[in-house]
Amino acid sequence: MRDIMGIMKQAQAMQEKMAGIQAELDTVEVSGASGGGSVRVTMTAKGLVKAVAIDPSLMVADEREILEDLVLAAVNDARGKAEQAAQERMAEMTKGLPLPPGMKLPF
Repeated sequence: MRDIMGIMKQAQAMQEKMAGIQAELDTVEVSGASGGGSVRVTMTAKGLVKAVAIDPSLMVADEREILEDLVLAAVNDARGKAEQAAQERMAEMTKGLPLPPGMKLPF
């Protein structure tokens, strides 16, 4: 019976840590870039886009599709970094827990 109480306490502590990390991910910002840095996107680790910066030299009417592709690439770059930041925070929290390899939290 003691083991069950210990597990329940661990689960509650983990849930509290998870809530703290989720709140922290709202404040963690990452930046993605494309076109050699001529297009930059800043977003939170939860994926909320905060800013888009475009070098004025890219503002050519006939090259709109290129600019759209660069913005898309920068967003995807930032999104990848946001996911990595979130995974790193979760890994810190689950360190020492007997979880199967490759298991992601939250489920």
